[in-house]
Amino acid sequence: MLSLPPIRRFFFRSCSSIATTALASTTSSQEPALVKLKSERDPEKLFNLFKSNATNTLLIENRFAFQDTVSRLAGAHRFDLIEELLEHQKTLPQARREGFIVRVIMLYGKAGMTKQALDTFHGMDSSKRTVKSFNAALKVLTFKPDLHVIQDFLLRAPEHGVVMDAVSFNIAIKSLCEMGFLDKASLVLKEMEKSGLEPDVVTYTTLISAFYKQEDRYVVGNGLWNRMVLKGCRPNLTTFNVRIQFLVNRGRAWDANDLLLLMPKLQMEPDGVTYNMVIKGFFVAGFPEMAERVYTAMHGRGCKPNVKIYQTMIHYLCKAGKFDLGYTMCKDCMRKKWYPNLDTVGMLLDGLVKKGQVDQAKLVMGLVRKRVPPYSSKQLFSLESVL
Repeated sequence: MLSLPPIRRFFFRSCSSIATTALASTTSSQEPALVKLKSERDPEKLFNLFKSNATNTLLIENRFAFQDTVSRLAGAHRFDLIEELLEHQKTLPQARREGFIVRVIMLYGKAGMTKQALDTFHGMDSSKRTVKSFNAALKVLTFKPDLHVIQDFLLRAPEHGVVMDAVSFNIAIKSLCEMGFLDKASLVLKEMEKSGLEPDVVTYTTLISAFYKQEDRYVVGNGLWNRMVLKGCRPNLTTFNVRIQFLVNRGRAWDANDLLLLMPKLQMEPDGVTYNMVIKGFFVAGFPEMAERVYTAMHGRGCKPNVKIYQTMIHYLCKAGKFDLGYTMCKDCMRKKWYPNLDTVGMLLDGLVKKGQVDQAKLVMGLVRKRVPPYSSKQLFSLESVL
């Protein structure tokens, strides 16, 4: 049998003990910082605690802790402390990395401190400034969008030694669409192509969605969809959902269903949002049986209903007078701790009572009373009055 000599055994145990103690000491000195930060509610103490751990890698590399601290200081309107904290961070070794400065820019932006975010970008060493930090600063500008400010920043990209990439153009296009400047967004698309970049699925999806929301400009959205397909740019799940939503909104439930059926053939699995839109589309168009078939097919493909699908099914089944199926689904839904809105529950109770199914109505009411958090006494009274 192999064994260590006594002296070696003692030495081995001692080293192990020292290593374990050292590790425990390091862990105990670092981990509580995260725990204390999470539980601290006083802004001044929170700031001092974070600053005293400025070089604690466990804390600094923890994005959530960093963001949560800044977010809570912003919630307390202590923007002076945010600025002092982040400016101090910029003087430390971690600030040599562009990725860290990008994080600082975004933290300033999310705190609503646009000027400080831009000052951080402009103050960077030009040799370390790339399109990543440019995109972060551009993203911050979109939080409080101003057309002229964004245009000016984009035009000055070459002055910063930056060549815009697809992400830059996509941020600009999305911001212009959200501000309602669809024609300008289309011009940015052309500039993107002139610069030698191919629009990607994010570019097309953003523009298609924006034009579909304009009642008189949906034709442009259709043109962009066709162009995307002809260019060989593969639509993703979001793109399909945007198109299906458009079709449903225009009462074209059958076309929406055709697109739903096409998705698996393109190795694209519909999600709960997709199914919910098509189900609602068929109900609104007056085809409740087809809505039920889509619901059944969804189960067949392994997609389980979420609370929104239950809400849609129960609501429109009741409107169609199908209270038995609505009752069954409502039970399933509530037993999963999901509750349809009160108008839908009231419609179901009223339908069951009128059909003489008072026991079923009372069972539903019993489940309603078990909701956590509970409904108000006024809300419960309005439902109980139906019984």
